[in-house]
Amino acid sequence: MQPFAGRAAVAGIGMTALTRESGRTELELAVEACRAACADAGIGPRDVDAVLSYHMNDSAPAVQVARALGIERLGWHNDIAGGGTQAASILGDAAMLIHAGLARNIVIYRALNGRSGKRMNTVSTGPQERFTYGLAGPIPLFALAATRYLHDTGLTAEHLHAVVAQSRQNAATNPRALRREPLELAAYLAKPYVCTPLRTADCCQETDGACALLVSGVLDGPRVQAVVRGGGPGCSSMDRAPDVSAIFSAYVAPMLWEASGMRPSDVDVALPYDAYSWLVPRQLEDFGLVERGELGAYLLEGRHAWVNPHGGLLSEGYVHGLNNVAQAVRELRQGCEVALVTGFGGSYGSAALLVR
Repeated sequence: MQPFAGRAAVAGIGMTALTRESGRTELELAVEACRAACADAGIGPRDVDAVLSYHMNDSAPAVQVARALGIERLGWHNDIAGGGTQAASILGDAAMLIHAGLARNIVIYRALNGRSGKRMNTVSTGPQERFTYGLAGPIPLFALAATRYLHDTGLTAEHLHAVVAQSRQNAATNPRALRREPLELAAYLAKPYVCTPLRTADCCQETDGACALLVSGVLDGPRVQAVVRGGGPGCSSMDRAPDVSAIFSAYVAPMLWEASGMRPSDVDVALPYDAYSWLVPRQLEDFGLVERGELGAYLLEGRHAWVNPHGGLLSEGYVHGLNNVAQAVRELRQGCEVALVTGFGGSYGSAALLVR
């Protein structure tokens, strides 16, 4: 067990409306979400003594958010440079602060104008571009990895459609979701490719909005049981990878089960980072939730309806994965016992287990 296991609770969650053109600054979005998370936890912003966020030079700094919230005595604060890899592991940062006695109430937020402002698909894939020629942005990079994964597993466009269609169905009753309409197979196949085998529907939403969590060592709520972070050569380092389709979960899943003392069968609800449709079966396999040979039937029969029950990043919206963590808290409040959340950044990422 990790020393901080069970010491930190997610006592509050807050979100702004998710839109494609907010007409507001990232600071305004962040403050609204943070105030909502504090109110949900039953405290005022003045009771917050630490602020954490992650970004890709597209958000409001923690100090500015703290000032706007009226936090007069700001303690530990950090703007973590990074994207989806942080969605789960930032819970570990908060839990470690609480375990160390450095904070009691911590606000975590992610705010971005991901459609009307800086768009993720224009972000450089990094230094590996020197080796993976022609990959201009993240979608071509992960489409190449997807091609290999589909080949190795025998999954097809029909299975990718099953992932997207289920996310739409799950989002149908979610008033926050940007995509709630059904998606039939013919309509899916008619969608244009961004980069084969990924069509527009296979890629997560571009969204303006903010999400915040209030993580506390003194308030009650779903507990942070285990958090891991890591990775290795894979779809982010194709020039040196024995398996270009290996995403973060191939590396962190064994770490998570070892750190938590739990098993895949303990998980009641899974909230994997679904930036692209093929990441869902890959993570179900890597975390031991579904055997590779069962994936095809599992998806076509809709047995993955318990995955991202709010619609995930594919259908609810894209707040860089933190909205999936917020949904995990909702699910635990409503009766689930164990929730798995993940953070994706290619072959590097993170995962966490939250318990009721």
